[in-house]
Amino acid sequence: MNASAKRFWKQTSAVNTDEGWAVHLDARPVRTPAKSALILPTKAMARAIAVEWDAQEEKVDPTTMPLTRAANAAIDKVAHQHAEVADMLAAYGDSDLLCYRATHPQGLVDRQIAIWDPVLDWAAEALEARLIPVTGVMHAPQDSAALAPLSTRVHAFTPFQLAAFHDLVSISGSLILGFAVTEGHKSVSEAWDISRVDENWQEEQWGEDDEASALAAVKKQALEDAGRFFRLCE
Repeated sequence: MNASAKRFWKQTSAVNTDEGWAVHLDARPVRTPAKSALILPTKAMARAIAVEWDAQEEKVDPTTMPLTRAANAAIDKVAHQHAEVADMLAAYGDSDLLCYRATHPQGLVDRQIAIWDPVLDWAAEALEARLIPVTGVMHAPQDSAALAPLSTRVHAFTPFQLAAFHDLVSISGSLILGFAVTEGHKSVSEAWDISRVDENWQEEQWGEDDEASALAAVKKQALEDAGRFFRLCE
Protein backbone atom coordinates (compact mmCIF):
# COMPACT_ATOMS: atom_id res chain seq x y z
CA MET A 1 0.00 0.00 0.00
CA ASN A 2 1.24 3.48 -0.83
CA ALA A 3 2.79 5.17 2.20
CA SER A 4 0.57 8.20 1.71
CA ALA A 5 -2.63 6.17 1.27
CA LYS A 6 -5.62 7.31 3.25
CA ARG A 7 -7.42 4.97 5.61
CA PHE A 8 -10.39 3.42 3.82
CA TRP A 9 -11.23 0.51 6.10
CA LYS A 10 -13.32 0.23 9.23
CA GLN A 11 -12.20 -3.11 10.63
CA THR A 12 -8.83 -4.84 10.79
CA SER A 13 -8.54 -8.56 11.39
CA ALA A 14 -6.12 -11.51 11.44
CA VAL A 15 -7.42 -14.23 9.13
CA ASN A 16 -6.35 -17.87 8.90
CA THR A 17 -5.96 -18.89 5.24
CA ASP A 18 -4.77 -22.02 3.42
CA GLU A 19 -1.34 -20.39 2.95
CA GLY A 20 -0.96 -19.03 6.49
CA TRP A 21 -2.10 -16.04 8.50
CA ALA A 22 -3.13 -12.86 6.70
CA VAL A 23 -4.24 -9.38 7.75
CA HIS A 24 -7.47 -8.06 6.24
CA LEU A 25 -8.64 -4.48 6.06
CA ASP A 26 -12.36 -5.13 6.01
CA ALA A 27 -12.41 -7.91 3.37
CA ARG A 28 -9.28 -6.77 1.56
CA PRO A 29 -5.98 -8.63 2.29
CA VAL A 30 -2.88 -6.54 2.93
CA ARG A 31 -0.12 -6.92 0.37
CA THR A 32 3.57 -6.07 0.50
CA PRO A 33 5.12 -3.16 -1.43
CA ALA A 34 6.06 -5.69 -4.14
CA LYS A 35 2.38 -6.73 -4.32
CA SER A 36 2.97 -10.15 -2.76
CA ALA A 37 0.40 -11.52 -0.34
CA LEU A 38 1.28 -10.65 3.25
CA ILE A 39 1.21 -14.24 4.55
CA LEU A 40 2.55 -14.57 8.08
CA PRO A 41 3.84 -17.62 9.96
CA THR A 42 1.91 -17.24 13.21
CA LYS A 43 -1.42 -16.02 14.53
CA ALA A 44 0.40 -13.86 17.09
CA MET A 45 2.29 -12.03 14.36
CA ALA A 46 -0.85 -11.50 12.29
CA ARG A 47 -2.67 -10.09 15.29
CA ALA A 48 0.22 -7.75 16.17
CA ILE A 49 0.43 -6.47 12.60
CA ALA A 50 -3.34 -6.03 12.51
CA VAL A 51 -3.02 -3.82 15.59
CA GLU A 52 -0.51 -1.65 13.72
CA TRP A 53 -2.91 -1.22 10.82
CA ASP A 54 -5.82 -0.54 13.13
CA ALA A 55 -3.81 2.24 14.78
CA GLN A 56 -3.50 4.15 11.49
CA GLU A 57 -5.77 7.16 11.42
CA GLU A 58 -6.22 9.43 8.41
CA LYS A 59 -3.14 8.30 6.50
CA VAL A 60 -0.90 5.23 6.60
CA ASP A 61 2.39 6.05 8.33
CA PRO A 62 4.94 3.23 7.81
CA THR A 63 7.24 4.70 10.46
CA THR A 64 4.72 3.63 13.09
CA MET A 65 4.53 0.06 11.73
CA PRO A 66 7.84 -1.71 12.45
CA LEU A 67 6.34 -5.20 12.44
CA THR A 68 4.68 -4.63 9.07
CA ARG A 69 7.95 -3.32 7.65
CA ALA A 70 9.83 -6.35 8.94
CA ALA A 71 7.28 -8.73 7.45
CA ASN A 72 7.49 -6.90 4.12
CA ALA A 73 11.27 -7.25 4.17
CA ALA A 74 11.03 -10.96 4.97
CA ILE A 75 8.69 -11.61 2.04
CA ASP A 76 9.96 -9.18 -0.59
CA LYS A 77 13.70 -9.34 0.10
CA VAL A 78 14.98 -11.99 2.51
CA ALA A 79 12.94 -14.86 1.07
CA HIS A 80 14.52 -14.21 -2.35
CA GLN A 81 18.08 -13.64 -1.06
CA HIS A 82 18.17 -15.91 1.97
CA ALA A 83 21.66 -17.31 1.43
CA GLU A 84 23.17 -13.91 0.70
CA VAL A 85 21.62 -12.30 3.76
CA ALA A 86 22.65 -15.23 5.96
CA ASP A 87 26.22 -15.06 4.66
CA MET A 88 26.37 -11.33 5.31
CA LEU A 89 25.17 -11.73 8.90
CA ALA A 90 27.36 -14.75 9.63
CA ALA A 91 30.36 -12.66 8.55
CA TYR A 92 29.84 -10.46 11.62
CA GLY A 93 31.32 -13.31 13.66
CA ASP A 94 34.71 -12.69 12.11
CA SER A 95 34.73 -9.10 13.36
CA ASP A 96 32.36 -9.30 16.31
CA LEU A 97 32.11 -6.21 18.50
CA LEU A 98 32.73 -8.26 21.64
CA CYS A 99 36.16 -9.35 20.39
CA TYR A 100 37.71 -5.93 19.82
CA ARG A 101 39.15 -4.59 23.06
CA ALA A 102 40.64 -1.30 24.14
CA THR A 103 44.26 -1.09 25.27
CA HIS A 104 43.53 1.81 27.62
CA PRO A 105 42.31 3.35 29.86
CA GLN A 106 42.40 0.49 32.32
CA GLY A 107 38.90 1.22 33.58
CA LEU A 108 37.45 0.62 30.12
CA VAL A 109 39.63 -2.44 29.59
CA ASP A 110 38.37 -3.93 32.85
CA ARG A 111 34.76 -3.13 32.03
CA GLN A 112 34.96 -4.80 28.62
CA ILE A 113 36.44 -7.90 30.22
CA ALA A 114 33.78 -7.99 32.94
CA ILE A 115 30.82 -7.49 30.58
CA TRP A 116 31.91 -9.06 27.30
CA ASP A 117 33.90 -12.12 28.38
CA PRO A 118 30.90 -13.87 30.02
CA VAL A 119 28.92 -13.57 26.77
CA LEU A 120 31.78 -15.06 24.78
CA ASP A 121 32.04 -17.84 27.36
CA TRP A 122 28.32 -18.53 26.94
CA ALA A 123 28.73 -18.70 23.16
CA ALA A 124 31.61 -21.15 23.50
CA GLU A 125 29.40 -23.51 25.48
CA ALA A 126 25.91 -22.93 24.08
CA LEU A 127 26.80 -22.29 20.44
CA GLU A 128 30.02 -24.35 20.32
CA ALA A 129 31.86 -21.30 19.03
CA ARG A 130 34.85 -19.90 20.91
CA LEU A 131 35.72 -16.44 19.59
CA ILE A 132 39.03 -14.94 20.73
CA PRO A 133 39.29 -11.30 21.88
CA VAL A 134 42.02 -9.09 20.41
CA THR A 135 43.27 -5.63 21.29
CA GLY A 136 43.10 -2.69 18.93
CA VAL A 137 40.93 -2.03 15.90
CA MET A 138 42.83 -3.93 13.20
CA HIS A 139 40.97 -6.96 11.89
CA ALA A 140 42.17 -10.28 13.27
CA PRO A 141 40.46 -13.30 11.65
CA GLN A 142 38.73 -15.81 13.89
CA ASP A 143 39.23 -19.57 13.59
CA SER A 144 37.04 -20.93 10.80
CA ALA A 145 36.17 -23.88 13.04
CA ALA A 146 34.54 -21.44 15.49
CA LEU A 147 32.70 -19.56 12.77
CA ALA A 148 31.26 -22.61 11.02
CA PRO A 149 28.62 -23.54 13.62
CA LEU A 150 27.53 -19.91 13.84
CA SER A 151 27.04 -19.76 10.08
CA THR A 152 25.04 -22.99 10.15
CA ARG A 153 22.70 -21.53 12.76
CA VAL A 154 22.20 -18.33 10.79
CA HIS A 155 21.36 -20.22 7.59
CA ALA A 156 18.80 -22.31 9.49
CA PHE A 157 16.61 -19.29 10.25
CA THR A 158 13.39 -18.82 8.31
CA PRO A 159 13.08 -15.66 6.20
CA PHE A 160 10.99 -14.05 8.94
CA GLN A 161 13.48 -14.96 11.67
CA LEU A 162 16.36 -13.81 9.49
CA ALA A 163 14.71 -10.44 8.89
CA ALA A 164 14.57 -9.89 12.64
CA PHE A 165 18.04 -11.30 13.20
CA HIS A 166 19.42 -8.85 10.65
CA ASP A 167 18.51 -5.90 12.85
CA LEU A 168 19.57 -7.62 16.08
CA VAL A 169 23.04 -8.16 14.66
CA SER A 170 23.54 -5.02 12.56
CA ILE A 171 22.36 -2.64 15.27
CA SER A 172 24.33 -4.27 18.09
CA GLY A 173 27.37 -4.94 15.89
CA SER A 174 27.58 -8.44 17.32
CA LEU A 175 26.59 -11.82 15.93
CA ILE A 176 27.00 -13.28 19.41
CA LEU A 177 24.62 -10.75 20.96
CA GLY A 178 22.10 -11.50 18.23
CA PHE A 179 22.19 -15.15 19.22
CA ALA A 180 22.12 -14.28 22.92
CA VAL A 181 18.73 -12.65 22.31
CA THR A 182 17.27 -15.30 20.01
CA GLU A 183 18.42 -18.11 22.32
CA GLY A 184 16.91 -16.37 25.36
CA HIS A 185 20.24 -15.88 27.10
CA LYS A 186 19.86 -12.10 27.18
CA SER A 187 16.91 -9.75 26.89
CA VAL A 188 16.98 -7.13 24.18
CA SER A 189 17.56 -4.45 26.80
CA GLU A 190 20.50 -6.38 28.24
CA ALA A 191 21.98 -6.92 24.78
CA TRP A 192 21.66 -3.20 24.09
CA ASP A 193 23.52 -2.29 27.27
CA ILE A 194 26.24 -4.85 26.54
CA SER A 195 26.72 -3.41 23.05
CA ARG A 196 27.06 0.11 24.45
CA VAL A 197 30.00 -0.41 26.82
CA ASP A 198 32.29 1.93 24.88
CA GLU A 199 29.64 4.60 24.34
CA ASN A 200 28.54 4.52 27.97
CA TRP A 201 32.14 4.87 29.10
CA GLN A 202 32.67 7.92 26.88
CA GLU A 203 29.46 9.46 28.16
CA GLU A 204 30.60 9.00 31.74
CA GLN A 205 33.87 10.74 30.97
CA TRP A 206 32.63 13.62 28.82
CA GLY A 207 28.95 13.96 29.50
CA GLU A 208 25.86 13.26 27.45
CA ASP A 209 25.52 14.51 23.88
CA ASP A 210 21.89 15.26 23.05
CA GLU A 211 22.18 14.37 19.36
CA ALA A 212 23.98 11.11 20.08
CA SER A 213 21.44 10.22 22.76
CA ALA A 214 18.54 10.84 20.38
CA LEU A 215 20.12 8.60 17.73
CA ALA A 216 20.80 5.92 20.35
CA ALA A 217 17.16 5.98 21.41
CA VAL A 218 16.05 5.35 17.82
CA LYS A 219 18.47 2.43 17.50
CA LYS A 220 17.40 0.94 20.83
CA GLN A 221 13.76 1.04 19.78
CA ALA A 222 14.63 -0.64 16.47
CA LEU A 223 16.46 -3.36 18.41
CA GLU A 224 13.41 -3.84 20.65
CA ASP A 225 11.18 -4.08 17.57
CA ALA A 226 13.48 -6.72 16.05
CA GLY A 227 13.44 -8.76 19.24
CA ARG A 228 9.66 -8.63 19.35
CA PHE A 229 9.36 -9.62 15.69
CA PHE A 230 11.63 -12.63 16.25
CA ARG A 231 9.49 -13.80 19.18
CA LEU A 232 6.34 -13.45 17.07
CA CYS A 233 7.80 -15.90 14.56
CA GLU A 234 7.49 -18.74 17.06
